[in-house]
Amino acid sequence: MTDTDAMPRPPLLIANEIYRKSRYGTTHPLSIPRVSTVVDLCRALDWLPDAQYVDSPMATPAQLARFHDPAYIAALKRAEEDRDAPADVKARHNIGINNNPIYTEVFRRPATACGGSILAADLVKDGGIVHHPPGGTHHGRPDRASGFCYFNDPVLGLLRLLDLGVAPVLYVDLDAHHGDGVQDAFHDDDRVFTISIHEADRWPRTGPVEDRAGGAARNLPVPRGFNDSELDYLIEHAVVPLAERLKPAAIMIQGGCDGLEDDPQARLSLSNRGYWQAVSVLKGLAPRVIVLGGGGYNPWAVARCWSGVWATLNGRPIPEVLPAPAESVLRELWWAHRRGRNPPEHWFTTLADAPNAGAVRDEVRAVARAVLDAPDQARRWAAE
Repeated sequence: MTDTDAMPRPPLLIANEIYRKSRYGTTHPLSIPRVSTVVDLCRALDWLPDAQYVDSPMATPAQLARFHDPAYIAALKRAEEDRDAPADVKARHNIGINNNPIYTEVFRRPATACGGSILAADLVKDGGIVHHPPGGTHHGRPDRASGFCYFNDPVLGLLRLLDLGVAPVLYVDLDAHHGDGVQDAFHDDDRVFTISIHEADRWPRTGPVEDRAGGAARNLPVPRGFNDSELDYLIEHAVVPLAERLKPAAIMIQGGCDGLEDDPQARLSLSNRGYWQAVSVLKGLAPRVIVLGGGGYNPWAVARCWSGVWATLNGRPIPEVLPAPAESVLRELWWAHRRGRNPPEHWFTTLADAPNAGAVRDEVRAVARAVLDAPDQARRWAAE
């Protein structure tokens, strides 16, 4: 074997052009450009050569049925074809109601996200790193949509890892909302250990610190104003110790960035530097790493954060000022929100936010202590 043969494969990024024009509707919080902007920005920065880009397939109904009810899959396909659904179907599957609209690609788009997460598992089977920004739909339920999530691509990606014999797996959810769908899917499967860091009393209002899902989960609800120093503290004093007990064969990171200070949906105060630091630490915890997207409702904040995640996974330095082609990508964005009417200049010209360091509050320290105190599945794995 030559030295070239022994070199690790560079990280791969999975996306698809379906996200460029697909919209949830004119006023929905997810009716903003996200994935396509990350791809364009990374290409404008010369960070995404063709050899590192992988086009996402669309998951088949059979693949989706690994977790989802076939009747629900069929109902969602029919809703896309008809652009509507009967009232009883809407109520049964929570589609076309409760902010889960029936839109033009209501089956194809989430099925493509699932295909990408399944493919990500295949690509890391023998080791490596994959970034899949379209993924992260962590609220999806077997037979219904929930929280803008029609299918649950993290669950399908995790199941694929298990089917490939990769276990145990650590799932770390950084979204401002509790990763309820993933935790519940693996409540009785001790091969997957889930950790969720989320805003306390934020929808779906699940995931209190006492909830351990039978031992194989830890929940870290955090207070409003949660800052970079506090995220660093929880990663160092809670997540890393749990991972060291578990010794995971793979880690999946749900990288929802709605906890950013600039995001309108939550009340957390993270900078994108805080996210990047967390990803930098987490990616060293296992030989197989999948980083998904998730929440994020300010198009500039999402594009800058997830592009920086890609830079972090590749070990690339973040420029202090963006070159003209990258700035042009950001200046072409739009956002039908009051904060999008007069965006601050640094949303166009920089990638990195100003850091938001601060005091680590007692309630954050208490959460870290609480998740380490009780017997857990990670200890049992270590003992075995």
